[in-house]
Amino acid sequence: MTEKLKSAALTAFRLALRPLVRVLLRNGITWREAAEVCKQTYVEVARKDYGLHGRPTNSSRIAILTGLSRQEVKRVRDMLAEDEPPAIARMNHATRLLGGWHTDSKFCNAEGQPAALVYTDEPNSFTELCRRYAPNIPPTAMLKELQRVGAVTEGQGGSIQAVMRYYMPDSQDPDALLRTGSVLEDIGNTVAFNLDRHKDVVEPTRFEGRATSADVRASAVKEFRDYLEDEAQGFLERVDDWLSRHETSTCGKSTERNVRIGVGVYQIRDDAKD
Repeated sequence: MTEKLKSAALTAFRLALRPLVRVLLRNGITWREAAEVCKQTYVEVARKDYGLHGRPTNSSRIAILTGLSRQEVKRVRDMLAEDEPPAIARMNHATRLLGGWHTDSKFCNAEGQPAALVYTDEPNSFTELCRRYAPNIPPTAMLKELQRVGAVTEGQGGSIQAVMRYYMPDSQDPDALLRTGSVLEDIGNTVAFNLDRHKDVVEPTRFEGRATSADVRASAVKEFRDYLEDEAQGFLERVDDWLSRHETSTCGKSTERNVRIGVGVYQIRDDAKD
């Protein structure tokens, strides 16, 4: 890598890091704690993505790639092996269940809206919804989690009513921080794939684009936010419907492997500074 490319890569890293550092500082994370996580991530990615002949990278190669000693690589690898996986999978299950509740006709009313469901184990119940869209999560645990974040309410006769389409924890909830990392990872993976993709690779680039202007009146910000809320929410719900129609639970069992696909929409705002 030339010095010019290396400098550009480090500048890109600094730009991407700024919003994360704001999050870390708000939550009392020191630079030493962040540096340790950065070291762990270097080892994790080097091991997973830079192996030879499809095998995980060995410690000697990880040390060469990362600049760490072999002893430090071993320490970090042992630490990573002991770490518990984050609760991202549970959050994905909750979002998938809410999406199914809004799109699957078995769980919608005559107007196409999510129906009020009983908890008991019977057809078209909340328990059946869990079995179909979150089979690895006990229905009791799922209901408690959805109640905790305000995604469902209790209706007449103890029925359960969905009031959110997407799982969105409170900003002071640890899950909200995990979701932040997951969203930034999705954006970063797409950008990195397009940047590293070789032109002779059959798979095309992954869609990624922005619509921005640096010359918009400040008084129009609220109008734009309202416009984006309507347009983006409608777009995401259409995408959600498309994804639901193509899930294995809808299309039936298949010998093909399952993949996670989707799209994210986010507002951009950068206040001009004199």
